[in-house]
Amino acid sequence: MGAPDVDVTASTEWWRGLNQAKATTRPASEAEPLIAEHLRWYPKADTALLARAYAVADHLHREQKRKSGEPFIIHPLAVATILAELGLDTATLVAALLHDTVEDTPFSLAHLAAEFGTEVGVMVDGVTKVDRSMYGSAAAGETFRKMVVAARDDLRVLLIKLADRVHNLRTLQFQPPHKRVKIARGTRELLIPLAERLGVYKLKRELEDLCFEYLETEEFERTRECAALVRGRARPETEALTVALRDSLAAFRVKADVEVRPRHLASVFHSGAPLAALDPQATVRYLVVVRGEERNAYLALGAVHGRWQPVPAKFRDFIASPKYNLYRALHTTVLTDTGHRVQIIICDNRAQQVSEYGIIAEIHERTGRDGRLAAGGTTDPEWLTRLLRWQEGASAEELLEGVRTDLADSITVLTADGVVLMLPEGSTPVDVAYALDNEIGDRFSAATVNGRLALPSAQVREGDTVQIITKAEPGPDRAWLESVRTGKARVAIGAWHRTRDRERAEVAGRRRMADSMGGDRSLIEAESSGDMISVARRAGYATLEEYYVAMGYGQIDPADAPARPAPAPPREGTDTEQA
Repeated sequence: MGAPDVDVTASTEWWRGLNQAKATTRPASEAEPLIAEHLRWYPKADTALLARAYAVADHLHREQKRKSGEPFIIHPLAVATILAELGLDTATLVAALLHDTVEDTPFSLAHLAAEFGTEVGVMVDGVTKVDRSMYGSAAAGETFRKMVVAARDDLRVLLIKLADRVHNLRTLQFQPPHKRVKIARGTRELLIPLAERLGVYKLKRELEDLCFEYLETEEFERTRECAALVRGRARPETEALTVALRDSLAAFRVKADVEVRPRHLASVFHSGAPLAALDPQATVRYLVVVRGEERNAYLALGAVHGRWQPVPAKFRDFIASPKYNLYRALHTTVLTDTGHRVQIIICDNRAQQVSEYGIIAEIHERTGRDGRLAAGGTTDPEWLTRLLRWQEGASAEELLEGVRTDLADSITVLTADGVVLMLPEGSTPVDVAYALDNEIGDRFSAATVNGRLALPSAQVREGDTVQIITKAEPGPDRAWLESVRTGKARVAIGAWHRTRDRERAEVAGRRRMADSMGGDRSLIEAESSGDMISVARRAGYATLEEYYVAMGYGQIDPADAPARPAPAPPREGTDTEQA
């Protein structure tokens, strides 16, 4: 939806209504649940600011409707409420209420920043789409680029985007079928991995189930029915296992809370277990939250393994080796007395908050009772820093393709020098080389994986040690593009070859021009006198190099050059004159 054609300066009524909205201090009844939820987290928050932001958004969107026919304001209000339920600060909720105003109304970013502050303006600008009329088919990629660049200054931009997509998916039934599929697929490819990278599993799980419902509707319904059925049948066993788990912890004098968590439907379906023979314990997880120090988690693990037989291949220690998104916990799967496999997750209270909220847990800790986030900003996650390094040189298409792979499931590999790298699954030694440095990637010659020579296209695996062998001169193979996985490698290889192709085209174009003018001497004289740069500019090129490149690519015929310099006349005594 584009901004309506409104003459803002001439619309006295529009400005009067806006000024009245800006003067609001008491919340409208529709905004009261949002404010109540925010006060639950932050008792001294500025409720007048939230009321004013809602009133302004309500006024600006007053003539707009959603696909459902409902007033548009329900969308920004829902987005702000989702974020309030996660415990976000006041400025984030204000930005969420106003996040569509710059894109869909005459309210400018300058107006918004002046009224609500630069902090809110940065967040709103970060989630505002680029002008499709300017970028055309590249608009989606450029919008994503704009968002991740804004996230460098404020990660809350990404949280607003995730909440925005959650509400859009909740109401996706009002969109036509082809658009439902497009939105759900885009969410699965980009935003769900983004939620995982931020560690916001509370949103990730809902997004996964909503996409599952629209992309695999029949499987979703069957999974929901089967999961509900087996959970009901297994309730007595689940309750007995919960009691046994508590008794085992008490025997080890471990103070902990035990909770049974249903697995969300997408997780159940994609676990690989056939629905017809679904293990009831595969539909739940047992969460043990230890009290006191984090090391008590290992005491709890001893209690669990002392009671039931562990499955060795299913044990993961994310405390000793935390995940990239701050997640810290012990994961173990044990065999019960009835032969069922049961997954148990053990962590402390803070890690449990992080496992639900990810980066938001850090924001909680830095937000006062007044709902204001302390200055300083959150630390950029490693994956975002890596993405920001290579995205500038990528086209919109390369950016989206690279992000899809870079945000996919990751593995950790080591270099021979002990450098730890996080790469997408399926990465190759060439990806490793470019992850270290573009120059190393350009000069890649060979690699060993765990001491054995490996092909450039070979896939590295979790925990592999990779040694890169380089050559003196750079020269990446274009064929590597068929096997590399990281956006950084793909963009760097493409850029190197585009530069070489351009250099060759410039030489070829200059050669064609020289031939058409009777030789190099004539061209050199025309270049020295400035005649050639005039020719290039009349043809619409800013530099002579760009003109030659276009000619080298066959986009210009030397004979069609505008006001082309005449070939130099032959000098006296030359073979031409004597002939």
